[in-house]
Amino acid sequence: MAVVDAELLVEVAGPVATVVIHNPTRRNAMTPAMWRRLPGLLDQLDADPAIRAVVLTGADGTFCAGADLGDLDDLLDAGDASVAVKAEERLAAFAKPTVAAIRGACVGGGCQLAVACDLRIAADDARFGVPPARLGLVYPAPTTRRLARLVGPSTVKHLLFTAELIDAGRALRVGLVDEVLPAAGLDARVGEVTAAVTARSRLSVTAAKEIVDGRADDDRIAWWHGQVRASGEAREGVAAANERRPPCFPWSPPTAEPGDRGAAG
Repeated sequence: MAVVDAELLVEVAGPVATVVIHNPTRRNAMTPAMWRRLPGLLDQLDADPAIRAVVLTGADGTFCAGADLGDLDDLLDAGDASVAVKAEERLAAFAKPTVAAIRGACVGGGCQLAVACDLRIAADDARFGVPPARLGLVYPAPTTRRLARLVGPSTVKHLLFTAELIDAGRALRVGLVDEVLPAAGLDARVGEVTAAVTARSRLSVTAAKEIVDGRADDDRIAWWHGQVRASGEAREGVAAANERRPPCFPWSPPTAEPGDRGAAG
């Protein structure tokens, strides 16, 4: 099914929801309304137990050419409290696996969204850039730090200092994307990756995301090991491997009050 909501399209196929950035007359630039809508949309997808993974992509062969700057005074006043940063932080904190499927331009705000995803798979026509130095702006600090963790300080300085576009091959070499393939094969490969992720233990995947992202302290890690023991998933996984059959993993996040980390997303 497809639902149009504030220029963000949501398409659901089985356990995978695809969020499509749709503003083709502006090469899918994110408007202020789109930035404001994204966190609530992600809240809905996070709360839906049938959704196991989310793909973020753009319409008509372009991922996202940046942010529609709108009212410049509002942007300058907001600084790192902007609607774009709030949307990026919500995407980064999303409990379920996220994949950016990137074609064409992935620039500025588009790069901001792609870097907030867990995985980035790009077509060979993708182009990446961070242009604030051409505009006299300061790239948001949370975004800059996230990008630096991904590609390292030297590469992020090059991107920020020069505002140059880099092609998909270089993006792969510096670690900005995980895979590059011909554009015609992008959807199939994203489908393969999301099918693999959603077939795995949700317990394992959710715990791994928390730990890799630095959101699990020692008590939380002990809680995760307790979930492994209580759920029986490890026994099922080993038995399925020995019996050469697909495993049946029963675990789902425990229900809890909003904000209780024991809910595991």
